[in-house]
Amino acid sequence: MQIPLLDLKVQYSSIKEEIDKAIRDILDSGQFILGKYVQKLEEEVAGYANVKYGIGVASGTDALILALASLGIGRGDEVITTPFTFIATAEAISRAGATPVFVDIEPKTYNIDPERIEQYLKQRVKESKSQRVKGILPVHLYGNPCDMDRILKIANKYGLKVVEDSAQATGARYNGRSIGGVGDVGCFSFFPSKNLGGFGDGGMVVTNDKAVADKVRILRVHGSSAKYYHSLIGFNSRLDSLQAAVLSVKLKKLDEWIARKREHARFYNQGLNDMVVTPYTEDWAEHAYHLYLIRVKEDRDRLLEFLNRKGIDSRIYYPLPLHLQECYKNLGYKEGDFPEAELASKETLALPIYPELSEAQRDYVIKAVREFYF
Repeated sequence: MQIPLLDLKVQYSSIKEEIDKAIRDILDSGQFILGKYVQKLEEEVAGYANVKYGIGVASGTDALILALASLGIGRGDEVITTPFTFIATAEAISRAGATPVFVDIEPKTYNIDPERIEQYLKQRVKESKSQRVKGILPVHLYGNPCDMDRILKIANKYGLKVVEDSAQATGARYNGRSIGGVGDVGCFSFFPSKNLGGFGDGGMVVTNDKAVADKVRILRVHGSSAKYYHSLIGFNSRLDSLQAAVLSVKLKKLDEWIARKREHARFYNQGLNDMVVTPYTEDWAEHAYHLYLIRVKEDRDRLLEFLNRKGIDSRIYYPLPLHLQECYKNLGYKEGDFPEAELASKETLALPIYPELSEAQRDYVIKAVREFYF
């Protein structure tokens, strides 16, 4: 049996008629960038996140960059984030002109540890450098919500802005609130593999702050609010109509798809928890399972090779924490600085999970893992 990590062909076949009609409508309209289709999606995603404003942009990475820029965060500033995530999170901070500051993660959730955030801030106060820190950028990794109340409490104490990296967490909830709508600004990615994925790149910034929303709208079109008149140095970061139309179709299915993924996760948990560490979620968290990660204390790489030989597409997210990446050597971090992130990079492994995964496929995955151990 061959089981992919994600099967987008199966997903497409389940909504083919609606998707094909949406694409034909775009082609017939002749309107391919921004316009009414993007505006419709912006309203839908903002409503889903329970915020006032949604601004479509070209990618999830751009959403982060423009969110930071809209808050006035740039050169000379520091933004606290996690070392255990995809490079785009820290890259966006750097592209905004600021410096990413890493703090370690919680070992159970793999999310940024609020206690370590405060430890860093206390140290900056002692050094009389706390004014350099302007924001916190938590990542809801794999679709598992961060402890937002604690993060927001710290942010309020130190006068910081909170930008949620919700790229992997569309559909997740924190204390009943949609992820992305909890902090000052939320950023989504519509990369095809995400829970809400398009047919190419795309992203969105969501917020309740009108000033932020207005600035992102200007920044995404070369700093212009009136054609050929530019008040800011901006970006070319416009969401196209095709992606918006596809995403509007998929958004109607999102909660149903995530419910199925949660069912798959429960099935995996029951079948695997006597051999590996299965995903941990707090009582206040509703995991969206963009990825299903197990933790393997020994022989992770041998298990990965074994599963791949069995036709099971398993992968590592992420093999090298950001503080040890070559592009961030200039920050001066070294191995051992963030032991929890470093250990997670050596022990975690993603198993196939997508809404259309069959019971037979789930059984096969569990049987293969059990075969490896027993």
